Amino acid sequence: MSDIAQDRRRLLIATSGAGVVATAATAVPFVASLTPSERARAAGAPVEADVSALLPGEMKTVEWRGKPVWILRRTPGMLDALSGHESRLADPESNEPMQPDYARNRHRSINPEYLVVIGICTHLGCSPSEKFKAGEASGMSADWPGGFLCPCHGSIFDLSGRVFLSQPAPVNLEIPPHKWLSAGTLLIGEDDSTQA
Repeated sequence: MSDIAQDRRRLLIATSGAGVVATAATAVPFVASLTPSERARAAGAPVEADVSALLPGEMKTVEWRGKPVWILRRTPGMLDALSGHESRLADPESNEPMQPDYARNRHRSINPEYLVVIGICTHLGCSPSEKFKAGEASGMSADWPGGFLCPCHGSIFDLSGRVFLSQPAPVNLEIPPHKWLSAGTLLIGEDDSTQA
């Protein structure tokens, strides 16, 4: 092999090596840009909520995925108020898929004492008022069993987040996936069906 051929071969090998290095240097940041950032992962991550100090009749708000999640510890009277008005509800049996299967019941929760619901109206995304007792909301009749009132367009929901008939909101409030980690700790955003 002549000296010219060997020089060309060395140049071709060096150029190919530089091309491989340049391709890798370009590909690594590109592939990394396709993975979600730490902030994006945190925004969708499950959230733990300590409800051990929540007294009956009190509500706590936590944020999950940028949305308010209400955790209401219902009193025995609030639980009693969930029956007797089913004929006035748009979806009393929770047939619309606004909750996981384990919350497809009258109280729309795993533990009847605790309601875990996303505090955003299903009409146009306003946040309903946190009203619990009959007569607190202006314009509500004395037979209102209590619940939540959306001040934007007047949609009313009972203490399980079920919407009443003929309201602007078309469906019940959404129940996020959740599970109990202990007697006083909830994990919102993950349940046994969402785990890999």
